[in-house]
Amino acid sequence: MELDQVTRYSGLGFLARQVVEGFITGRHKSPFHGFSVEFSDYRQYNPGESTRNIDWHLYGRTDKLFVKQFEEETNLRCQLLVDQSTSMLFPVEHQGDVERPNKMTFAVYAAAVLVELLHRQRDAFGLTVFSDGIDMSTQCRSNEAHQRYVMGLLDGLLKPVKMDDRPLRTSHMVEALHLTAEQLHRRSLVVIFTDALVDDAEREPLYDALRHLRHNKHEVILFHTVDQRHEVELDYGSRPYQFVDLETDRRVKLRPNEVAEAYRKQMLAMQEELHHKALQLHIDYVPVDIGQGLEQLLLPFLVKRNKMV
Repeated sequence: MELDQVTRYSGLGFLARQVVEGFITGRHKSPFHGFSVEFSDYRQYNPGESTRNIDWHLYGRTDKLFVKQFEEETNLRCQLLVDQSTSMLFPVEHQGDVERPNKMTFAVYAAAVLVELLHRQRDAFGLTVFSDGIDMSTQCRSNEAHQRYVMGLLDGLLKPVKMDDRPLRTSHMVEALHLTAEQLHRRSLVVIFTDALVDDAEREPLYDALRHLRHNKHEVILFHTVDQRHEVELDYGSRPYQFVDLETDRRVKLRPNEVAEAYRKQMLAMQEELHHKALQLHIDYVPVDIGQGLEQLLLPFLVKRNKMV
């Protein structure tokens, strides 16, 4: 890993820790359950379970029963899916800028925050990155070396790009979800970060892929990642703009205020349809605005996580 990558990675990890710790402090009560924060390699003994792994030396010092926790005893398995189709680079000039993130930067930092949270809870986590195919995928692990590895992969997604040099990657989310459903052999929590910009013809296949995850007993949170001001409200004023489809390079010139009302209705209808389908499938649909900060992710995630353990 080169020096600039180390610097960015340390910033990624630092911000993730700050967000998690700030959230805990703000709630006044730790949301972490199932293990002792003081003894990070142990969890409390539950009456009735095997005494084989009790640490009796620790009992002698603390008068409390703690069990050695091994990787296979994690509370939860979570696979994080990050969409890196080119539309996620919007706005392109904000790629890698955590102060004014584009959708990709927001998704990367959001995933890093959840990795930090999962690692603290001794949960196992993996990462899948997809665009027009599966670009990378890891198995679920809970150890510190795996955390560093996943953080390094996430950091690699923050590389700044220029508009003229951007890749043209469409989103084949359907394929990624079907493969994830088949590759996860144990019941898991699947967390998806995507802008869900799919063609009309791909809507039903997308719902079928989400249904596949649920059929295989996985729980799902879909974080619908949008730039609310620019992508939904079309807040650009009245002067003419040239709009560019980041995935196909198709271009159109127009005055945003002349189409804003019809455009907004269409976008809201698409979101409502996705929300409705998610409710039918018992999937948690969470719209997240990249302009509103990372803390908006944590409560929905913890509610779902705590229902599973």
